[in-house]
Amino acid sequence: MHAAIVLLILILTYLGMIAGRIAWLRVDRTGIALLAVIALLASGQMTLDDFGSAVDMPTLALLFAMMIISAQFAESGFIDLCARTITGWGGGTAGLLAITVAIGGALSAVLANDILIVTIAPLLIAGARSRGFDPRPFAIALAAATNAGSAATLIGNPQNIVLGAMGHLGFWTFLAINGVPALFALGVVFTVVWLQWRRRIRDAIPPEEREPPPVTAHAIDRNQMIKGVVALIALLVLFSTPLSREIGALIIAALLLANRKITSRTMIAAIDWPLLLLVSCLFAITGALNDAGLAAKVFGFLDDRGLLPNNLLLLVPFAIVTSNAIGSVPAAMLVLQIWPTPPAGVLYALALLSTLAGNLLLSGSLTNLLIAEQAERIGTPLTYRDHARAGVPIALLSLGFAILWLLLTDTLPVLPHPAPAAQP
Repeated sequence: MHAAIVLLILILTYLGMIAGRIAWLRVDRTGIALLAVIALLASGQMTLDDFGSAVDMPTLALLFAMMIISAQFAESGFIDLCARTITGWGGGTAGLLAITVAIGGALSAVLANDILIVTIAPLLIAGARSRGFDPRPFAIALAAATNAGSAATLIGNPQNIVLGAMGHLGFWTFLAINGVPALFALGVVFTVVWLQWRRRIRDAIPPEEREPPPVTAHAIDRNQMIKGVVALIALLVLFSTPLSREIGALIIAALLLANRKITSRTMIAAIDWPLLLLVSCLFAITGALNDAGLAAKVFGFLDDRGLLPNNLLLLVPFAIVTSNAIGSVPAAMLVLQIWPTPPAGVLYALALLSTLAGNLLLSGSLTNLLIAEQAERIGTPLTYRDHARAGVPIALLSLGFAILWLLLTDTLPVLPHPAPAAQP
């Protein structure tokens, strides 16, 4: 009965994440995960002590620290300066689109995407409107470039952080394997968006509607910018030392919080607390699956039938479907709970493929939804159709090259490996 209740709650949780809401209640993925944890607690299938022991604190610590570092860049005005650099570009629309892709991709590789998007998207969209350009291609390019760029590094997005922390992946090895496909994907983003929108970008907004809507901007503080850049460089250096990543990141975050110019309250308020709560709840939910003995049974079932995604034939469709249905973070955590010791190649490939697959649909990643939300607020709705026209070819071309790259680098085979899979 214990196992049946846990399994039922798990299934309802992931079905709820697919739907995005429960019945007539407007409940997002974090709310759904929290409701599932409360259901486990109320039914006696889990205690608060079980909840605490299930959460992987190094993963949460690294996520928290990266958000603090990203908040430093936001509050210092660095991200605003990047947005102004884009919108102030004096060249043609091709150059404007190219610099949008380049800056979005570069920043997303080292900063928390939610903080980045909330800061840069309104400024970029408003700036495009004020120049008479259709903001939609720039919003789509920013979203797709952010997803592509974040695939390059272990700290580029939450699922990479989770997979890297739980799988003990190397930072520089991750960059060596995933960096080239991410760079190729950025080129694909520019090419596809430019080919589709080049004739409709200029003079799409009438002069009487070009007045930019009010958006929140940060004052430019060059000293604080320099402090953020130095902190990021120091973090990358620490990643090359024996010091654990989460401790190194927390040290850097602590130094940034000890700031006489930007209050710690401001920095902490910038944290994406719903994301941290989502990850914590998912640790508890998938942990209950393991405690009930279901994870081992599922692993045994998949292993006996050769269905473990230790090959591209199975991993590619899994990454595409789950990233666009339940989200990359819930999918990654479910895989790690059922299969605690997957080969490193599986984790590198899953991080890359699930991130690039997020460009397929507007709902494929949190980044896409955040940009659509910002565009809606500024009066430039971004529809599923608008996004899909560029998102589908971007995702398919990027995934095609990524699969080829994973094969050439011998990261993961096409077909199941003949060697027996590791036991949990």
